Amino acid sequence: MSKSSVAASRQKLLKLVQIALLTAIIAIMAFIPSIGYIRTPLFEITLIVVPVSLGAVLLGPSAGLFLGTVFGLTSFIQCFGMSQLGVALMSVNPIFTFIVCMIPRMLMGWLTGLIFKAVQKIDKTKFISYLTANIAGPLLNTILFTSTLFLLFSNAPVIADLRASSGTANIFTFAVWFVSANGLIEAAISAVVGTAISKALAVALKKIKI
Repeated sequence: MSKSSVAASRQKLLKLVQIALLTAIIAIMAFIPSIGYIRTPLFEITLIVVPVSLGAVLLGPSAGLFLGTVFGLTSFIQCFGMSQLGVALMSVNPIFTFIVCMIPRMLMGWLTGLIFKAVQKIDKTKFISYLTANIAGPLLNTILFTSTLFLLFSNAPVIADLRASSGTANIFTFAVWFVSANGLIEAAISAVVGTAISKALAVALKKIKI
């Protein structure tokens, strides 16, 4: 086997190890709610977007898609008793609930990777691309999740209860409020934590001889 083939094999192995590690982190964060979620009576702020964005940045859009899928699956599993919102949605329509849990998270991971690659091409600072992707990840997660949720469950009792709790009658106004409350907090956390980790790991991985 040539040196180039050996190097390629080691690169693939390293990538698989990294994906496996991030998958384990997502699972741990998902099923230890005190680590992965900040839950309030009105909404759930998820910190799982951080490892998904991290994988999309370091390993590319395809890895982001895979990790987003893992995130979506853990979200759907939580609808069986772990998430109050998820349980309420399941009681209305299980198929729509699966779609709401899966599609936004898959797209979020994939699009975050694409955004990072696009910005990286013009990023002379070698920092803005990391910051942009780690902000885009949680914002995309919230926007896509909220859009899908209100598209499929706009008339569901659980949405009416959330609107009543927030004091907002108009569905569009409530959607904007929901996105702002969730997305901005998640984006702020990811901007600080995700950017620092992804940038540091990117530098470290370049130093690894394979």
